[in-house]
Amino acid sequence: MTTAELLAAYNLPSAWKQIRLRWLSKRYAGGTPDTKNPDYWVGGTVPWLNSGAVNQGTITVPSDFITELAVKESSAKWIPTGALVMALAGQGKTKATVGYLEIPTTGNQSLAAIVPEQIEGKYLYWWLASQYRTLRNLSSQDGRDGLNLEMIGSIVCPVPPLETQRSIAQFLDEKTVQIDGLIEKKRALLERLAEKRKALITRAVTKGLNPAAAVKPSGIDWLGNIPAHWVVCGLGQKIKLQRGVDITKSQRVDGEIPVISSGGIDYFHDTALCVGPGVLIGRKGSAGKLHYVNSDYWPHDTTLYVREFRGNSPRFTWYLLHCIDLTSFDSGSSNPTVNRNRIHPVQTAWPRPEEQRAIASHLDEQLAQIADIERRIEASIVHLVEYRSALVTAAVTGKIQGNC
Repeated sequence: MTTAELLAAYNLPSAWKQIRLRWLSKRYAGGTPDTKNPDYWVGGTVPWLNSGAVNQGTITVPSDFITELAVKESSAKWIPTGALVMALAGQGKTKATVGYLEIPTTGNQSLAAIVPEQIEGKYLYWWLASQYRTLRNLSSQDGRDGLNLEMIGSIVCPVPPLETQRSIAQFLDEKTVQIDGLIEKKRALLERLAEKRKALITRAVTKGLNPAAAVKPSGIDWLGNIPAHWVVCGLGQKIKLQRGVDITKSQRVDGEIPVISSGGIDYFHDTALCVGPGVLIGRKGSAGKLHYVNSDYWPHDTTLYVREFRGNSPRFTWYLLHCIDLTSFDSGSSNPTVNRNRIHPVQTAWPRPEEQRAIASHLDEQLAQIADIERRIEASIVHLVEYRSALVTAAVTGKIQGNC
């Protein structure tokens, strides 16, 4: 659906106009001075943006600085305060994201400068921000290609009276700050819960559940004192890690057996290599990432899996591995690859199997409570994000004009 079709569906107030952006602004792209020429970069004082800068929303900090000579001798151009910049291309969510400039700056060739001429800049910012998904698909049906200045100029904008534009912009500035503040507080709470989870695991698997238990020095800095009846030994003396096995495309047959790669379940096969439960470590790709699987499974070549538990609790083993910086045991290649021969010698402390199971059960119960709180917080964040988006769209299309 085009922006014009969307506007028809929005049923705008009768006093509002619909005008293409080419009649409301000047548009131009910037440029990147030769990065191999130090005269263009070293000691630069001219602000310069790359396309990722749009993710700031309101842009107050440049990506870099270039020199006056770079502006003179390259296609970089000044963009004034109060103008907008839109990413013409970029990874992830960057393309079609718009930013509002609170600083004068220059920008690269992947940014479209939009200088408002007959429309309030902040109001235009909110309209374009509300149309992010539509704008991403202007270039092609699947949204893979880049945008260009002609496409941006063709965007149809709702244009209320100037005073209404300013009221809407002020209303959204205030309301979105409030909503964003709530979202940040909830995300900070999620971070604190993650820290609490880590602390609970570390405490339980290194100190046990009985605070009155006699202790002894472990002789290992990161462990400190441990219960006196626990044993300290190399990880490889308690479990055996093994590299997973690849399945070629010709051997891939759909089934019910999860194939666990470094990132998690990759696909489902018809054959199990291992009897569950299983504990796996991302070997490369998502190196060091831990996975626990209750069912029978197939460990992918990108993982290390516990081939032998040797009577130890799989669940306790999984928790214990959370306390080890697994990524520090890579093979030293440019692509981080966790090496089992470097993990096996790591000194760890182990209680008896029955105590391992009690610790794992305790952690399961405690962490389930944290997970429930996290789910509710995450759901509230999703609700706030959706509410924010709906509020912006409603405001810039005149649905809550009386409150603006």
